[in-house]
Amino acid sequence: MDSSLKPPVAARKPRSVEVHGVALSDPYAWLRDREDPRVLEYLREENAYTERVLEPVRELRERLYREMVGRIQETDSSVPVPLDDYYYYHRTEQGRQYPIHCRKRGSLEADEEVILDPNQLAVGRHYLHLGALRVSPDHRLLAYSADRDGGEQYTLRIKDLEQGRLLEERVEGTYGPVAWAADNRTLFYCLLDASHRPYRLMRHRLGEPPERDVLVWEEQDDAYFVSVRQTRSRRFLLLELESNASSEVRYLDADDPEGAFRVIEPRRPKVEYSVDHRHEHFYLLTNDEALEFRLVRTPVARPGRDRWEEVVGHRKEVQLAGALLFEEYLVVLEREGGLRRLRVHDFASGGWRSIDFGEEPHTVRPGDNPEFGTRTLRLAHSSLTSSESVFDCDMSSGRLQLRKREPVLGGFDPRNYASKRMFVEAADGARIPVSLVFRAGAARERGSPLLLIAYGAYGFSLEPAFSRERLSLLDRGATVAIAHVRGGGEMGRRWYESGKLEFKENTFDDVIACAEHLKREGFGPLALLGGSAGGLMVGAVINRRPELFDSAVARVPFVDLLNTMLDPSLPLTVIEYEEWGDPRQPEAFRRMHRYSPYDNVRPQRYPSMLVTAGLNDPRVAYWEPAKWVARLREVARGDGRLLLHTHLGAGHAGASGRYDRLREIALIYAFLLERFGLAESPPLVS
Repeated sequence: MDSSLKPPVAARKPRSVEVHGVALSDPYAWLRDREDPRVLEYLREENAYTERVLEPVRELRERLYREMVGRIQETDSSVPVPLDDYYYYHRTEQGRQYPIHCRKRGSLEADEEVILDPNQLAVGRHYLHLGALRVSPDHRLLAYSADRDGGEQYTLRIKDLEQGRLLEERVEGTYGPVAWAADNRTLFYCLLDASHRPYRLMRHRLGEPPERDVLVWEEQDDAYFVSVRQTRSRRFLLLELESNASSEVRYLDADDPEGAFRVIEPRRPKVEYSVDHRHEHFYLLTNDEALEFRLVRTPVARPGRDRWEEVVGHRKEVQLAGALLFEEYLVVLEREGGLRRLRVHDFASGGWRSIDFGEEPHTVRPGDNPEFGTRTLRLAHSSLTSSESVFDCDMSSGRLQLRKREPVLGGFDPRNYASKRMFVEAADGARIPVSLVFRAGAARERGSPLLLIAYGAYGFSLEPAFSRERLSLLDRGATVAIAHVRGGGEMGRRWYESGKLEFKENTFDDVIACAEHLKREGFGPLALLGGSAGGLMVGAVINRRPELFDSAVARVPFVDLLNTMLDPSLPLTVIEYEEWGDPRQPEAFRRMHRYSPYDNVRPQRYPSMLVTAGLNDPRVAYWEPAKWVARLREVARGDGRLLLHTHLGAGHAGASGRYDRLREIALIYAFLLERFGLAESPPLVS
């Protein structure tokens, strides 16, 4: 072997901890110490090794990048959103990484006012992510927060929009949204604790130094995160206290910012609810006695469970996934048979109207709808073969007006692509939906290389939505399949519950069943891709059935399950006991030990893998993928390449700029196309 292609070797430092009678071996624990200069040196060596191995596809990476950029309308604008006397929108400019936030007053023909240009904030930096972005009720002030390294600790600033200058106030270590009181002088925000948990709600008075800000709430239970927002009616501020399995919401009149937040419904185990307001009632979307959720209302004057009145009842086969209140209408987001739909209720007539986009794999969502009194619903729709379209829906008639279809340049024609949905039977008889997309009439639906994507955690759904970048795979003859496995929310809350805690292994069994079925259908070679908790899925599946896949991509994978969940000082550990289990309990530990990817690497042939990490990632620490790759290198047999690429200036989401993000995708796609044997294949043309 060319000595330049020999992978780095991480030093082994024997370490073993006994938990419930089981010895957990962790010889690469030293990689957790990011203050050790050898750690950063090792990560850089891994990055250099990845670049050397992928040198044969360097030109392909550049071609892919240029293709992806070539599909973007680089100078573009979003559809303006009306709010009071203003129209808010963002726009992009060719060559600039970040969208510019703007508004016009009075009409769309008025002069443009730039309220915030993140490109200026990012000068001299490789990373920038905006958290909060909230205009005061009188539209004179802008509160915004920015993360400059991917560590998800935000600096909060306030800008005077009339004078175009920043105020002196500056608050470090904030997280999440902010909320203005009605006086335009009081701002509420959240602070992080030492474990990176948002635990305090603070009140800031304009012109006061931040060290004099008032503590409004401090959450003592480590399983709960603190957040704040305003009701869409703008009458109340809501203090939201949420764990993975229960919630509590407190309210404050926006006209009384120094008042006390009062509880709407006390927290109870396994009971979740979210709140909005209309007229003299709070509306609660809750799973209380309703696995797939129901909508109830309770009087503002005396909220309480004994005064709940049902608005939308529970239905076993239909998940009530969201509710949006307007002055005259209620919009609900439902999920049935794996597909989303919107329904509109007219409070005056009592009637209901469905907004239907057919049965082709697709997704639909409400857009930005800040005006409470409007009769127009902004929504967005896309499918696997058509780019996102923004519509305005007249809620009184149901008539849809297309406001914008996201442009896809480079000769894109949706008629050149096809999608379908199939159901795969899992080992226990569950029917797993799989969405497929492929090039019609050119790439064979069967017999082509296939990328299988899955996630399966937290009730999060992988929507069958459009991807410009994915066209670079489809146009070279590959098929992409999205497996909507248990643990996700695609088939409702019951689907999620059957893929967590003691049922977590259903997620991996579902992915394996889908891969086996697709192979029987003639697809191959197969690649598997997942990120974060989906990276845990990748690790667990390839430990069990490595022969099913020729390659795999694990993005910021949560693979060191037990060591992470045994450390309550880490940001997400305590809140995630409800998702994975508490390994301090013997039975939960034994369950988790059966599938923890890092602890189940065994001497067998593994597929070639590309693994990514972010040095500043607070969700999945960089050392999880680094340790996993080191152990795979030590134990794995065969000639599969194991590549680790760590972004040394970003966190969980990778690069923040739109061009930098495309370079990361080009890296992954070049790796996959080389494994598919398609590295030399030119893209098909219409």
